[in-house]
Amino acid sequence: MTLLGLLLVSLGGGVGAALRCWLDGTVKARVDGTALGCFPLGTLVINVTGSLVLGLVTGLGETGALGPSVVAVLGTGMMGGYTTFSTASVETVQLLRSGKTRTAVLNGLGMLVVSVGAAALGLLIGRNT
Repeated sequence: MTLLGLLLVSLGGGVGAALRCWLDGTVKARVDGTALGCFPLGTLVINVTGSLVLGLVTGLGETGALGPSVVAVLGTGMMGGYTTFSTASVETVQLLRSGKTRTAVLNGLGMLVVSVGAAALGLLIGRNT
């Protein structure tokens, strides 16, 4: 990859991280966390939508509708900065440590299943576009 390509992937990562921060804050401001049993809804929304978009971008790249550079910037950069496996992991552990075992299991397993399903759907759409 060229230096320009690396810079564009870095820029995409920064944009993705900023979008993640904004969306998580928006979800937290609009959804009463106590009503959800402290369920980290913002992280779920981010990881599911990011998985869907990454699947879509990858599928479009496989068909040639998007070039490798665009896939790298949008997929690796932007969606890499946007999605947040590490935050989901920490939130799950924090739920466990606070005695919210059911919510922790729902968060950990639910996020995995729904995010993988969203990625599969994105790939399917991207490959058939």
